[in-house]
Amino acid sequence: MAPTQQHLPPTILSVPPPILNVLETMLVAPSPSAGAALPESSLPLTFFDVLWLTTPPVERVFFYSLAADADVATILSNLKASLSQALHAYYPLAGRLRLKPGTADRYELHYQPGDGVTFTVAEYSNDGADFDELATDEPKKVAKIAPLAPTLPEGGALLALQATVLRGGLAIGVAVHHAACDGASSTRFLHAWSAASTGAADGPAPPVTDRALVNDPGSRLYDFFVKAMPTADQMERVKLSDDQLFATFTLSKEYIQRVKDVVAAEAGRRGAAPPRCSSLVATFGFIWSCYQRAKDDAGSNIGDRPTYVCFPINHRSRMKPPVPDEYLGNCVGVAMHAAPEDQLAAAGAGGLFIACTAVAAAIEEGMGGVRSPETIESWIERFKEAVVAGTGMLTVAGSPRFRVYEVDLGFGRPAKVDIVSVARTGAVAVADDRSSCGGMEVGISLRAAGMQRFQKCFEDAIAFLHH
Repeated sequence: MAPTQQHLPPTILSVPPPILNVLETMLVAPSPSAGAALPESSLPLTFFDVLWLTTPPVERVFFYSLAADADVATILSNLKASLSQALHAYYPLAGRLRLKPGTADRYELHYQPGDGVTFTVAEYSNDGADFDELATDEPKKVAKIAPLAPTLPEGGALLALQATVLRGGLAIGVAVHHAACDGASSTRFLHAWSAASTGAADGPAPPVTDRALVNDPGSRLYDFFVKAMPTADQMERVKLSDDQLFATFTLSKEYIQRVKDVVAAEAGRRGAAPPRCSSLVATFGFIWSCYQRAKDDAGSNIGDRPTYVCFPINHRSRMKPPVPDEYLGNCVGVAMHAAPEDQLAAAGAGGLFIACTAVAAAIEEGMGGVRSPETIESWIERFKEAVVAGTGMLTVAGSPRFRVYEVDLGFGRPAKVDIVSVARTGAVAVADDRSSCGGMEVGISLRAAGMQRFQKCFEDAIAFLHH
């Protein structure tokens, strides 16, 4: 079935002209229901959603290797058709974010017939990098990969997609407004698109959009968060420079286990109770310790002042009553904890123990974070305190549970997946190991000197674990 689509005037992307040549821009609408367009509808934002109103879009780029004789025209046609099919169930993402008419602060996702998702087809300049140079773990210039993610159109668009033809492959860029949904929801949509593209019969169950599932008596929490949310400047914490780089570091299952063993042994040496060191705790702790030690090498650590780690926790199963996994929207809270800079930056077992203990404490506190309105309200206050303190904060985007390396759009699994938006937010990007061997990938964006320091700290920490 051909996608319902509308061709748009050529789009001028905010990138240097030599990088991208835009071939086509169109609006892909959800496939009709029983021959008729989907009806107009609105979904009100919940307090979980308004938390993210001012954040930059989440931008992922999926790199797919293609054979030399691949029929790119047919691939692109199939992508558009399957996108239309996937949007039938996920039609709210084809709508727009707007203020509910007649209100001053009640936001909603509004869909009406004729709405759709902007789908851009582009090709990388012949003077640019080839597939292998872009789909690498090694440090690469953010300026070379950022154009592969689309820009969300003005007017409250929630989702945009871009297919960029590269020498040797195809890059699929995705931009999502975080107020529309969290990572669990947006990647479920990608898996639904994957199922439509491959004709798989076992795709994800349809999304659930009932906003009554998020309990907020009297809209107390909504009113609190819509007034207290951070500004856009506070959320976009990095001003990009010409030497901004992005690189991926993989922590294998073996080394994750060694982190757990080191932390347990150090707890015994200190006569302390060992933290609950899951694979996620071990990975976050390892990266946080390396990150802080790289800052220490730059001379930006000051004694025992606190620095923070902050990451999202999915609360679907913790709500009363529980919210189904298929819920389309945001249902994540904030896990956050501090550790002294000097102790966190210590080489060897000491820094790992401090980091993993703090991450485990953040998870333990965060898991109980929906017990009362007061604990939920504390999320944003603690975040603002850390921002105002100016002592540093490492935030995390993504999750290994999203299974991004299983997003097969009809021409194989991706060779590489990057969350390029972390270059602006300063977060680290976490994903499952593409080899499916139980490890984790961490993407990080730093300026050239900072990247060099982080690489050395990472290598030194791996050598410590090895010996």
